[in-house]
Amino acid sequence: MHDWPADEQFCPRYHHAVELIGKRWTGVVLRALLSGHQRYADIRRAVPGLSDTMLSERLRELEAENIVVRHVLAGPPTRVEYRLTDKGQALNRAVAAIAEWAEEWVPAP
Repeated sequence: MHDWPADEQFCPRYHHAVELIGKRWTGVVLRALLSGHQRYADIRRAVPGLSDTMLSERLRELEAENIVVRHVLAGPPTRVEYRLTDKGQALNRAVAAIAEWAEEWVPAP
């Protein structure tokens, strides 16, 4: 247990970060990007059950937060790649810690 000062227990910055990362499908999209998947179709294949609509929405949200950057590559065919910014790459330790915790504490389906 941490001994945080009382005024830091409900830090708005922490709350925003938890709400952003904890949003449904966001964590797995981040993990796919951290694993090197960059094209939309690759991310979609890496995350079974994720709809196109939800993936597009999550990528837009992450882009708005400057966690992901979208690159349009000239075609034909025109392709789109997504890359993590430095801010997004900085989430690697947090995502890895959650994955490690899940391996130990979350029962396999």
